[in-house]
Amino acid sequence: MKERAKILRRNQTIAESKLWFFLRRRNFFKDKFRRQHVIGPYIVDFVCLKKRLIIEIDGSQHVDNQDYDERRTLYLKKQGFHVLRFWNNQVLKEVDAVLDLIHEALSNNPSSPLRGPSPQ
Repeated sequence: MKERAKILRRNQTIAESKLWFFLRRRNFFKDKFRRQHVIGPYIVDFVCLKKRLIIEIDGSQHVDNQDYDERRTLYLKKQGFHVLRFWNNQVLKEVDAVLDLIHEALSNNPSSPLRGPSPQ
């Protein structure tokens, strides 16, 4: 899994790259984030271990994989994490709104997974 995570870090999507610009080196938030981090049988896009917050950036392929995403989110919640999900187009077109939601989640410690509107 660690090798797969390394490959994903080297081949991140445009949306992941854009969000990572703000999350890395505590550029926008005071909390440290990791990218493509292994948690159990899954690799999450971004995680703040201290705040137990996971951020997932989903492309259109996730529309057809909602059952898998729900099982994955349930597993991560059972491990004590909160999950925020954003669509690629949200990060690319509305990054300020995405950053506001992340900031709110870090401040309020969310209790349920959130997802923006469908990319359709």
